Order: sequence, then structure tokens, then C-alpha cells
Amino acid sequence: MKKIRILIATGLFPPQVGGPATYSKLLLEKLPERGFEIKIQSFGWVLGFPKIIRHVVYFFKVFFSGITADIIYAQDPVSVGLPALIAAKILRKKFYIKIVGDYAWEQGSQRAGVTDLLDQFSTEFNKYPPLVRILKRVQFFVASHADKVIVPSKYLKMIISNWGVNPQKITVIYNAFHAPHINGTKEEYRKELGWKGTIIISAGRLVPWKGFDTLISLMHEIAEKIPDAHLYIAGDGPDKNYLESKVKETKTSKYVTLLGRVKQEELFKQIKASDLFVLNTSYEGLSHQLLEVMALETPIVTTRAGGNTETVDDQKSGILLGYNDREAIKEAIISVLSDSDLREKFVSNGKKKLEFFGEERMLGEISAFLKA
Repeated sequence: MKKIRILIATGLFPPQVGGPATYSKLLLEKLPERGFEIKIQSFGWVLGFPKIIRHVVYFFKVFFSGITADIIYAQDPVSVGLPALIAAKILRKKFYIKIVGDYAWEQGSQRAGVTDLLDQFSTEFNKYPPLVRILKRVQFFVASHADKVIVPSKYLKMIISNWGVNPQKITVIYNAFHAPHINGTKEEYRKELGWKGTIIISAGRLVPWKGFDTLISLMHEIAEKIPDAHLYIAGDGPDKNYLESKVKETKTSKYVTLLGRVKQEELFKQIKASDLFVLNTSYEGLSHQLLEVMALETPIVTTRAGGNTETVDDQKSGILLGYNDREAIKEAIISVLSDSDLREKFVSNGKKKLEFFGEERMLGEISAFLKA
């Protein structure tokens, strides 16, 4: 039987790191066993060119690689998606796209002063600055002209539908998850790190919607109940200086440490060594990080935002609450840290939840999707 030829247009590919790189490499390695012939065109390979020119160069790379393809499968709706869509339409090839977030909202929040949460942002248009409106138009144009759209959570299907894309052509396929490989125990890593007391950890890009400032401001109140509590925040990003000033302003340097950018294996050790992982976020597509935390056997307190409700079962494998709900976050942290049985329950149920995110399931679903 003739193999189906897929050209994967991706923003990243190893040795670059990130979700699109990992996902594209997995498809390159595994889909040939299921009747596909895979080629890769990474936008990372044209980053040496000036802006705009790199998009033109990438278009031609996708165009010439796509001549022999049956399907062009893009991994984002803007930098990769727009040139890949144009190439696919000229070549009269099927065009599929995977969307894992709202790029316009992310850029608007970081660069254009957008303060709306994603749920509201996805339903409105005219109130935003010109740059944001342009990005919203581009991602809607690409998604609406795709033959099929893949998203990694039911929440993101709702968001893309809010853009105006027909929900009938949006398919949810959960990402495959590979558990972190570290061999030490919690006690061994605490000793290695020199950590003592009751450890709370949070991690992620230092951006406004991650709510790290709220966690920092709560530490005095948490320490009143748990005097040896200490919050570690791992990550780097545009809010770094703001969060450093927040620690000084709230006089919480005794209880808070900003770890900065941390290598993945080191972060795994830090999470394993901690008593609780807290993620106060207003947005998650489907958090790969929360799955990693479950695999590392650390209990979770997080928000109901986005795909978190599809990852964490409230009161079974963690606690879900409202974004920036100060009182609820504080009480949840104190509750979990004060109850070893509750922590063990969350860890045990979290490990069971991971079975749902297996590689074979994802590969089977994406194979059926591409063959349909």
C-alpha cells in the first residue's frame, strides 16, 4: 500500500527544545511504522535571516518540499501556519494545522497591555490595539482555511471555536506524555539541593497570566500557619524584574526564592524534592508540566483555567480553584501541607491519571486522523 506523505511544518525541531520540537520528532520517528512518509521543515532553520525575509524563505522551503506531499501539517497558525497555508493552497494540497494556544493573546498580554483573560479575549476584536487585531486576523484566517484543525484539549477547541472557526472541523487529540527519568528520592534531592523545611514550588515563564505575584504576596500569611514554609519559583521571562521588586515590596525574601532559568533535569529534581506544586495560572492549553509533576509524585494545587480541568481531577488528584483567588489558594496550600494522607491520595490518583496520556493512544488517534 502506498504510504501517505506528510510534510510537517514546525516552529521548532531538535536540537531546539519545546513542545513542537518534541512532538514533530515523535511523529518523524513513529509514523513511518503506521504507513506514513514524513518530511520536516522547521522555521528554526530560517531564523538566521532578517524578519519578514525569513517568512518568505520559509514559504519557499515549504512550497518545494510540499510538491510531493499529500498533506501539509503545520504546528502553529502564524509564523509557520501562514506561509504553510499559502504553499498548500497554491499546490492544492490538504492543509491541516495543530493549534496549542492563542498567539495573539500571548503577544497582546506581553507587549500590548492586554489584561483580559483568554476566555473573554477570544470572543472580542475591535477593543484591542492594531498589532493584536492583526495577529487575531492572521490566526483566524489560517485556522478557518485549514481543512482540519487539531487541538490538545477540549478547552482549546472552545477557544478556537470562539474565533469563528467551525467546531465540526476541530478535533481534540491529547498529547503523548513521557514521564521524567530521574532516579533519586525526595530526601536525596532535598539533601543535594540543601533544601530544608516545607517546600512549595511553582514554575513557568515569568509572564503576567502565571500569577506568581499573588503567591509571593501570600507567603507571610502561609508562614503564620506553617513557619518553615518556603516558596521557590523556577523560570525566566519579562516579569523577572517585577517579581524581584514584589519580593522586596512584600518583604518576603525570607520565604521566597526566585531560581531563574533552570535546566529541565534540575527542575525535575526540584519538583521531586518539594512538598507541593502550585500553579496559579489564568491560562493553560493542556499543561504538560502538570503531568510531569504527577509523575514526580508531588501533589498539586492549581486553577480551573483552560485544560487544567482535563488534567487534574479536583479533590482526587489535586485541588482546583479560581485564578488569583487569594483566600482559596492560601487555604488550599495550608490544607495540603498539613495533611500527609491528602498528599498521598493526590499522588496516587495522579499516577493513575497519567495512563490516559500514553504515546500509543496519541499515535493511534493522529494516524486515524491523518488517514481519514
